[in-house]
Amino acid sequence: MAKFLYVFHGSGKMPTEEAERKAATDAWNDWYGKLGAAVVDAGNPVGMSKTVLPGGRIENNGGSNPTAGYTVVEAKDIDDAVGKAKDCPILMDPAFSIEVAPIIEMM
Repeated sequence: MAKFLYVFHGSGKMPTEEAERKAATDAWNDWYGKLGAAVVDAGNPVGMSKTVLPGGRIENNGGSNPTAGYTVVEAKDIDDAVGKAKDCPILMDPAFSIEVAPIIEMM
Protein backbone atom coordinates (compact mmCIF):
# COMPACT_ATOMS: atom_id res chain seq x y z
CA MET A 1 0.00 0.00 0.00
CA ALA A 2 1.18 3.50 -0.83
CA LYS A 3 0.96 6.49 1.49
CA PHE A 4 -0.97 9.63 0.59
CA LEU A 5 -1.04 13.08 2.11
CA TYR A 6 -4.37 14.81 2.60
CA VAL A 7 -3.82 18.55 2.83
CA PHE A 8 -6.94 20.32 4.04
CA HIS A 9 -7.28 23.80 2.54
CA GLY A 10 -9.65 26.58 3.42
CA SER A 11 -10.42 29.39 5.74
CA GLY A 12 -13.67 28.42 7.38
CA LYS A 13 -14.29 28.97 11.07
CA MET A 14 -14.01 26.44 13.88
CA PRO A 15 -17.30 25.89 15.73
CA THR A 16 -17.65 28.10 18.79
CA GLU A 17 -20.58 26.44 20.56
CA GLU A 18 -19.84 23.35 22.67
CA ALA A 19 -22.53 21.27 20.93
CA GLU A 20 -21.15 22.21 17.50
CA ARG A 21 -17.58 21.35 18.56
CA LYS A 22 -18.74 17.99 19.87
CA ALA A 23 -20.64 17.26 16.66
CA ALA A 24 -17.58 18.17 14.59
CA THR A 25 -15.29 16.03 16.74
CA ASP A 26 -17.72 13.11 16.55
CA ALA A 27 -17.90 13.43 12.74
CA TRP A 28 -14.09 13.35 12.46
CA ASN A 29 -13.84 10.38 14.83
CA ASP A 30 -16.50 8.51 12.83
CA TRP A 31 -14.62 9.19 9.57
CA TYR A 32 -11.31 8.05 11.05
CA GLY A 33 -13.12 4.96 12.37
CA LYS A 34 -14.37 4.14 8.87
CA LEU A 35 -10.85 4.53 7.49
CA GLY A 36 -9.54 2.19 10.18
CA ALA A 37 -5.99 0.92 9.64
CA ALA A 38 -5.63 3.09 6.52
CA VAL A 39 -4.92 6.04 8.83
CA VAL A 40 -1.13 6.27 9.20
CA ASP A 41 -1.15 9.68 10.90
CA ALA A 42 -4.45 11.32 11.83
CA GLY A 43 -2.65 14.65 11.61
CA ASN A 44 -3.78 17.89 13.14
CA PRO A 45 -5.21 21.27 12.28
CA VAL A 46 -2.55 23.93 11.69
CA GLY A 47 -2.35 27.63 12.44
CA MET A 48 -1.97 30.45 9.96
CA SER A 49 1.17 29.98 7.91
CA LYS A 50 3.72 32.27 6.37
CA THR A 51 4.81 31.64 2.80
CA VAL A 52 8.43 32.21 1.79
CA LEU A 53 8.66 33.32 -1.85
CA PRO A 54 11.65 33.60 -4.18
CA GLY A 55 13.90 36.46 -3.18
CA GLY A 56 12.94 35.99 0.48
CA ARG A 57 9.63 37.86 0.27
CA ILE A 58 7.16 36.69 2.93
CA GLU A 59 3.36 36.42 2.73
CA ASN A 60 1.87 36.39 6.20
CA ASN A 61 -1.67 35.26 5.45
CA GLY A 62 -1.20 31.67 4.31
CA GLY A 63 -1.76 32.57 0.66
CA SER A 64 -4.95 32.42 -1.35
CA ASN A 65 -5.82 28.87 -0.27
CA PRO A 66 -4.34 28.41 3.22
CA THR A 67 -3.52 25.03 4.69
CA ALA A 68 -5.90 24.11 7.49
CA GLY A 69 -4.47 20.70 8.46
CA TYR A 70 -3.29 17.33 7.23
CA THR A 71 -3.74 13.54 7.49
CA VAL A 72 -1.66 10.67 6.09
CA VAL A 73 -3.42 7.52 4.84
CA GLU A 74 -2.52 4.31 3.06
CA ALA A 75 -4.39 3.36 -0.10
CA LYS A 76 -4.00 1.12 -3.17
CA ASP A 77 -3.55 4.10 -5.49
CA ILE A 78 -4.45 7.76 -5.78
CA ASP A 79 -7.99 6.97 -6.92
CA ASP A 80 -8.53 4.86 -3.80
CA ALA A 81 -7.09 7.69 -1.67
CA VAL A 82 -9.41 10.21 -3.35
CA GLY A 83 -12.37 7.91 -2.72
CA LYS A 84 -11.51 7.70 0.97
CA ALA A 85 -11.26 11.51 1.17
CA LYS A 86 -14.73 12.09 -0.26
CA ASP A 87 -16.42 11.28 3.07
CA CYS A 88 -14.23 13.62 5.13
CA PRO A 89 -16.38 15.85 7.34
CA ILE A 90 -14.36 18.96 6.41
CA LEU A 91 -16.13 18.84 3.03
CA MET A 92 -19.46 19.64 4.69
CA ASP A 93 -18.20 23.24 4.74
CA PRO A 94 -17.90 24.64 1.18
CA ALA A 95 -15.01 26.87 2.36
CA PHE A 96 -12.73 23.79 2.48
CA SER A 97 -11.16 21.35 0.04
CA ILE A 98 -8.77 18.40 0.26
CA GLU A 99 -5.63 18.08 -1.82
CA VAL A 100 -4.54 14.43 -2.21
CA ALA A 101 -0.93 13.69 -3.10
CA PRO A 102 1.16 10.52 -3.12
CA ILE A 103 4.06 10.48 -0.67
CA ILE A 104 7.17 9.47 -2.56
CA GLU A 105 9.51 7.35 -0.46
CA MET A 106 13.07 8.57 -1.05
CA MET A 107 14.99 6.11 1.12
